[in-house]
Amino acid sequence: MADCKVNVFGVTVEYEQGSTYAEIAEDYKEKVDGDIILVMVNGKLCELHKKIQDGVKVEFVTTKDSVGNDTYVRGAIFLMLRAFYGVLGREKIKRISVEHTLGKAIYCDYEGKEPLSNELLAKVKREMQDLVDRNLPIIKKSIPTAEAVKMFKDLGMNDKVELFKYRSASSTNYYELDGFKDYFYGYMPASTGILKVFDLQLYEEGFLLLLPDTSDTTKVADYDDRPLLFKTQHEANEWGRIMGLGCVGDLNEQICNGNIEDMILVQEALQEKRIGDIAEQIKSRGGVKFVMIAGPSSSGKTSFSHRLSIQLRTLGLRPHPVALDNYFKNREDTPKDENGNYNFECLEAIDVEGFNKDMLALLKGETVQMPTFNFKIGRREYKGNTLKLEDGDILVLEGIHGLNDALSYSLPKESKFKIYISALTQLNIDEHNRIPTTTTRLIRRIVRDARTRGTSAQGTIAMWYSVRRGEEENIFPFQEQADCMFNSALVYELAVLKQYVEPLLFGIKEDDPEYLEANKLLKFLKYFLGISSEGIPHNSIVREFIGGSVFPV
Repeated sequence: MADCKVNVFGVTVEYEQGSTYAEIAEDYKEKVDGDIILVMVNGKLCELHKKIQDGVKVEFVTTKDSVGNDTYVRGAIFLMLRAFYGVLGREKIKRISVEHTLGKAIYCDYEGKEPLSNELLAKVKREMQDLVDRNLPIIKKSIPTAEAVKMFKDLGMNDKVELFKYRSASSTNYYELDGFKDYFYGYMPASTGILKVFDLQLYEEGFLLLLPDTSDTTKVADYDDRPLLFKTQHEANEWGRIMGLGCVGDLNEQICNGNIEDMILVQEALQEKRIGDIAEQIKSRGGVKFVMIAGPSSSGKTSFSHRLSIQLRTLGLRPHPVALDNYFKNREDTPKDENGNYNFECLEAIDVEGFNKDMLALLKGETVQMPTFNFKIGRREYKGNTLKLEDGDILVLEGIHGLNDALSYSLPKESKFKIYISALTQLNIDEHNRIPTTTTRLIRRIVRDARTRGTSAQGTIAMWYSVRRGEEENIFPFQEQADCMFNSALVYELAVLKQYVEPLLFGIKEDDPEYLEANKLLKFLKYFLGISSEGIPHNSIVREFIGGSVFPV
């Protein structure tokens, strides 16, 4: 049998025809940092069980890479589910739902005949470890979609039945582990042996699946409890379940039944009520002069600030919006990152002293000249815009450092009301495949950047890593210091954004570095039926991204 020649680390090596990429990975495992979990074959991701092709270039993806870590997470979820069903049996489990991340952990919900307990989790962990020790293969299979629907119906996985009802593809892939079958969106490890690091612990009404992150793959990541984030996310998920909108299949069903316009109005009314409740909190606190709003990119901070200001006005207050970006240091004074690029994300990029001086002066009733930052020339300008706080006046400050007390160190604590805002997606693909919050925000940003800044989808994706790094350093560590959280995600929005973002993503060429992410998003969007934007209110947060907002966004 003829040998296959492959290029690894710039050197041509030969393997027997019919060998798999797992065999190459085994030969090179000591030469890479982290465990090899996938390979790149001529620039395209590939699972290790695939057979080698002649003449290809092979690069290794490890658990220390972002995409490799995502694959590890999927594998660990599959391992956990197989262990639960192995310990309890299918007849004793009503539902195990992978809900959302909580810091570095994944929160899961459970309903079954045996109550959730430390004893049950200990049994499941032992079963997981046994499956890892046996290094069982994770087998990928493809069958006609109609057969997949019947299979999942027989298995009682009705969320997948609903999902595939609207799937146009003729065939569907699923995975099998030790006889346990499930569907997963994304790549999988070749076997269980790589899934060595995990833990389970009780949390609230469910449990946490604890896993390593890319910084250290030898141990589970330190768990940092985030009760306010959990409460906000959990309320959104519970609302979705009450409304019968837990998964994508449910949303598609509402669209097909002609109920989506009512659902849009209900969701928008719920957001307006919550914004009104926050305004009531601010007024009832008494003495609040600074409303500090912070959140990650594309969380809808600007629209939220305008809508909150309207609600404050209905309560007799006079809000004044202040963008913290206007306090950027002049370009020549802006710090640079390790690559020599301007770092606009760090606190040191803000004139903290100047900001505190102005805010204290306003608090004392003085008239202050307010700056405007000119992004074209990179300098603060003063154009005669003055401000003086009277009784009933309140400043609504929006910027990424709003929750960090180091920004507003001189302001009395009782004068500040902090709000964290993010798009905490409450909709899952199905019960075992969650939709990351970052996916929704990236799609939002691609659409908005193309509309307002002329930035291509490729350009937005290219800068997304640095945006995410800035969020990890400057926003997420302070989110639990907020007085309240607001979830800007709308259960219907991906069905709307689909029409806007798909043409932009198709514009990315196959040989572009951003193609992998674009292709992943395009595959993801296939789950959704599209809907028109005509019925969306013009004060909706979605309008900040697709256009047509009544606010200057």
